[in-house]
Amino acid sequence: MRKDDIFTGLDIGSTTIRVVIAQVGTHGQEGLHIIGAAENPSEGISKGNIVSIEDAVTSISQTFEKAERMTGIPIEHAFVSINGHHITCQDSHGVVAVAKADGEIQEEDIQRVIEAAQTVSSPPNYEILHVLPRNFSVDNQKNIKDPVGMTGIKLEVDAQIILGLSSQIKNLTKCIYRTGVDIDDLVMSVLACSESTLTKRQKELGVGLVNLGGTTTSIMIFEEGDVLHTKVLPIGAGHITNDIAIGLRTSIDIAEQVKLRFGSAIAEKVQKRETIDLGTIDSNENAVIPRKEVIDIIEARVEEIFHLVNKELRDIKRDGLLPAGVVLTGGGAKLPDLIEAAKKQFRLPASLGVPRDLPTAIDKIQDPAFTTATGLVRWGMQYQAREKGFRLNKLSSFSHATEKMQRWFRSLLP
Repeated sequence: MRKDDIFTGLDIGSTTIRVVIAQVGTHGQEGLHIIGAAENPSEGISKGNIVSIEDAVTSISQTFEKAERMTGIPIEHAFVSINGHHITCQDSHGVVAVAKADGEIQEEDIQRVIEAAQTVSSPPNYEILHVLPRNFSVDNQKNIKDPVGMTGIKLEVDAQIILGLSSQIKNLTKCIYRTGVDIDDLVMSVLACSESTLTKRQKELGVGLVNLGGTTTSIMIFEEGDVLHTKVLPIGAGHITNDIAIGLRTSIDIAEQVKLRFGSAIAEKVQKRETIDLGTIDSNENAVIPRKEVIDIIEARVEEIFHLVNKELRDIKRDGLLPAGVVLTGGGAKLPDLIEAAKKQFRLPASLGVPRDLPTAIDKIQDPAFTTATGLVRWGMQYQAREKGFRLNKLSSFSHATEKMQRWFRSLLP
């Protein structure tokens, strides 16, 4: 088995860390095949940020070990997700002169104009994670998707720049290297999700991807195949669980079970006489509560999250105007009736996003909680193709943030 045929995705969430291992072309078939998956509660991470390096390193190491035991393959490097409210985006524009005397645009010109787009005035102490080209212009001919082979004098690009706080990037990178694993690339979580859940047609038509994590909700809007808008909100499905725990005066673990077993995002679906016996969840509990009370708590927080998502759509004038609708994914998307509530709130089609077109014998891979980890291995295969010189889709990472962090951390080692 060649090392180049194995890809590892590490999804670092605030509540759970997940690892997926994929292999290229197993059993004489083409494409990626998932051969291993593991998950472990995360410690030392809050709202996507590292708050304790020691605890985070321990959690990440334990998850790696579970995946290695499952596959018998040692993990030496991985594609790693990054998330958190510190991640922001801004529009940028790059301009270069075409290098060849005959004016034919080459791959090198594309790389140069994207690098020119990186020279933006970014906030202090921020690093560029991704440069996502939207469209190119050649001598003022606009809205060109692929200018390679065309002839012109001036090449321009409109792009979205995704940035992260330098200190958080360094802390995350340090945690990974402390486990003895190298980083192939840092990828924004919701961007990795899009690789796993969305089709090319959805991106072309216009779609909103909403990744409901434990303590954050990440949004990425696509239109005409390009990333139009990105946002990370500091609120997630874990806040629903906390609300239930406070309302019922019970533990977080029991509140989570109540949410998943008896919860709903739509209060009007529940009969007033329905009750929940907490003793069926934990024998130490003896309270019997109205189910309507729980659903009211859930509905209020879901409406708040959806209101914030809708505000982002209004800000870019896309509320109610995404033909492919909204795709909800992440662990928080498993809440009963959430899709129906989304259709009502957004006035758009809504669906549940799960990993697609990834053959595996591991049942839990089809869980929406695994969309980031599976998206990372799909990203990894594309990343390798770019490194080998092949043309790649436009959602590639063109920044050198990972290499910078790797050099920085290793400079600290004795």
